[in-house]
Amino acid sequence: MSAEIIPFPQRPRPPAPQAAAITLWSAFEERAARNPRKRAVRDADGSLTYAELLALATQLSRIFLREAERQPRRRNIGMLGQNSAVHLATLLACARAGLAMVPLNWRLAAEEWCWQARDGGVCAVVEGFGHRMPEDFLLADEISAISQSSIRLLPREPLAGPDHGRPDAVALIGYTSGTTGRPKGAMLTHNAMLANARHGQALFEITSDDRVLTMLPMFHVGGLNIQTVPALLAGAEIVLHQKFDAESFFDALVQHRPTLTLLVPAVMQALIAHPRWAAADLSSLRAAGAGSSVVPLRLIEAFQARGVPIQQVYGSTETAPIAIAQTREEAWAAPGSIGRPVGASEARLGADGEIQLRGPHIMTGYMNDPVATAESFVDGWSRSGDTGRVDADGRWWFQDRLKHIIVSGGENVSPAEVERVLGAMPGVVECAVIGRPDAQWGEVPLAVVVAGPGFDEAAALAGFKGLLARFKQPRAVVLVAALPRTVMGKVDLTALRAMVLPPAV
Repeated sequence: MSAEIIPFPQRPRPPAPQAAAITLWSAFEERAARNPRKRAVRDADGSLTYAELLALATQLSRIFLREAERQPRRRNIGMLGQNSAVHLATLLACARAGLAMVPLNWRLAAEEWCWQARDGGVCAVVEGFGHRMPEDFLLADEISAISQSSIRLLPREPLAGPDHGRPDAVALIGYTSGTTGRPKGAMLTHNAMLANARHGQALFEITSDDRVLTMLPMFHVGGLNIQTVPALLAGAEIVLHQKFDAESFFDALVQHRPTLTLLVPAVMQALIAHPRWAAADLSSLRAAGAGSSVVPLRLIEAFQARGVPIQQVYGSTETAPIAIAQTREEAWAAPGSIGRPVGASEARLGADGEIQLRGPHIMTGYMNDPVATAESFVDGWSRSGDTGRVDADGRWWFQDRLKHIIVSGGENVSPAEVERVLGAMPGVVECAVIGRPDAQWGEVPLAVVVAGPGFDEAAALAGFKGLLARFKQPRAVVLVAALPRTVMGKVDLTALRAMVLPPAV
């Protein structure tokens, strides 16, 4: 498929910091040497200074190297557990040892962990509290289990030794949540991780004075790489919550006064609906990042009315993930836009309106899947699978997933476009639009709504008139108690269709 780069006027972006060191480990080592006694990370078990985190990572890297020597054909390390300082120590230790970390989603079934560990070439798995790999799998595949509690007991003295990492070596293998078939392991090199870190530092203007609250799971690149790793390499303090809890978020505002945090729409909705929202002091937050799906304008406005700009970030596991995003200024100027290409990232629109990306932050390919790798690139550009547009000011706007487009009577309907109108109607708490099979038109839009006080189905259906073309207007509304979501807050469309559509005959 051919495509042309779409020219558009550029506006000045915040200057990127000086290029980081050549590997993820050496970048962290250099940062830790600047202020070793500064607190690096705080979690449920206490806190670690930069010197202590560095020492822990050197001790852990020696263990990982021994495991890799025992299994020369499997040289990567799995990480299974909720957010903790050990997660960051594992990433750094792998980088120093020249191995890749393979984060495992603790919310998946055990069989899925096993498949990803096997596909990812894992020789050992770090197990967090309450999460254990199946014993028969570990024995059959000769994979070692290393408990998080034992890692916490390692000496806090740094071990001398070389940096085995290389700039072009894989540092992280992140498994995507594909809609068909098995998840695919996107391979991100040290170069990609560092390019993304520079993007995050410039985008959120991160300095060593910042305190970043991470609540989203670090088994996804969003929770790990949008703010957390960039902040760590900038010398900031990371406050880790094991998982999102609204009550804990409001407590953290009081106890830690974070300057930055990362949100998804489901989290934003939970916070706004919480009894503590109205009285909460948000003044410490310079900004909040938001990603993973279209962010409803009403959620953005609720935060911005409290003085917190919502900087939207667009990308994917394959892009490490920061590719297109909003600065603080853009967040205030154009709520709902996904911003502009960040730093070294380049973006263009394909012939079908697909957003395509290029830059040093892009994955090298999918683990053990050359066919999928080839299909994911066109002329050296990474295919996002999303459609977008660029406005007259050069701002980018997300439109929809290519595969989610509803084809009604030969016309393409973007569910996201319909959802923007529907979401602004009275009484709509949450909504999604899917295609419903139709004998005459092939498909017609169907509105799925979580209703609150003031919602009226007939008024909602009538409310599209004059705002959207007739073929884009939903023909019916289905009310549900809640929209099914993935762990990153995206609406799970497969589960939603199973909920509201009749089984295919």
